[in-house]
Amino acid sequence: MEFSASASPTPPDYSKEESWAVLPSLWNNSLQEVVGKPESKIADVFFIYPTLFTDKKEADWNADIFDKATRDNVIEKAVVYQASAWVKAANLYVPFYRQAHYRIFVDPYSKQGKQAGVLAYSDVKRAFKYYLDHYNNGKPIIIASHSQGTIHAKRLLKEFFDGKPLQRNLIAAYLIGSKILEEEFEELKVLNDKEATGGFISWNTYKKNNLPKNYEKWYKGGVVTNPITWDSKEIGVRVLHKGVLASDKKIYPQSLSVQKTDGILWSSVPKIKKRFLLSFIKNYHFADINLFWKDIQENAVLRTQTWLSQNNK
Repeated sequence: MEFSASASPTPPDYSKEESWAVLPSLWNNSLQEVVGKPESKIADVFFIYPTLFTDKKEADWNADIFDKATRDNVIEKAVVYQASAWVKAANLYVPFYRQAHYRIFVDPYSKQGKQAGVLAYSDVKRAFKYYLDHYNNGKPIIIASHSQGTIHAKRLLKEFFDGKPLQRNLIAAYLIGSKILEEEFEELKVLNDKEATGGFISWNTYKKNNLPKNYEKWYKGGVVTNPITWDSKEIGVRVLHKGVLASDKKIYPQSLSVQKTDGILWSSVPKIKKRFLLSFIKNYHFADINLFWKDIQENAVLRTQTWLSQNNK
C-alpha cells in the first residue's frame, strides 16, 4: 500500500492519558515489577521507543497507537526492558507515537519511508511540546531513545536544544541504536566522562569480532560510547559491568566485556540464562539498552546529581 497521510492512523491527542505509554500518574504493573512504584524526582526523562512495527504482512506505513497489540508491545518490551533504566534518575514520560514500519529502512521504500518517518516524528514533536507546556515545569531533562526513536530524538535535539535556551536544562541525551556522528550538532558535544552533562552519548552493539553486512553505510564513523566506563577507554572489562536486565527481569552483573571499534561496540556473549541461544546471534541491536541496563541506571543517576549540584537545584 502506498503511503497516504490522509489514510494514516488516528493521531494521538497528548492531552489525554490514552496517548501516553507512561506518565508518572500512569504506571503499568510490568514496569512496577522491575522498578517499583513511581516516586517524584527533580528531573525528567523523555523516552522515544524503537521500531516495534515489523510484521511483513502489515500494509500500513505507520502504527495505530490505539491497537491493543501495538500498545502492549511498546509497554511490555520498550518500556519494561529499556525505558525503565532511567526511572531511578528521573520521572518517566513515554508517548505513544505512530512509529513508521520497519520497511522504511529498506532502500526500495525510501521515498515513502521518508514520508512515514516524517509523520512519526510529527507525533514525537507534538508530544514533547505538550510535555514541555504541561509537565516539565522547568525541570532538567534526559532525552533517551533507541533505534527509530533515536532518529527522532536527534531531530528533536536539533529543534529544541542545540544552541537553544533549553540546552541549559539538558542533563544528557542517550542516543542509542542508531548512527550518530561526532559533529552531528552545532553545540551539543559527545560526553566522554561519566559525570559530564549537557551533551550526548551513543553506541550500536554487535557480537565481538563481527561486523554487520551494512556496516559501511549504517555504522562506520558513528560515535561509540563505552557504557561500562563512560569515558574514552577502548575496553570495558567484565568485572566493572554493572548488569544486564534479562528476559526473566533479573539483573546479571559482571556478565560481559566490551571493546570499541569504528562505529560499533563489540560485546562478549553475556553470561546469563539462555546464553547458549545468544551465542548464535551476531547482532545485539535488540539488546543495546538492556545489556547495560544497570550501567545506564547508575550513570543516569550520577549525571543527574552532577547537573543538580552544578546548577544549585
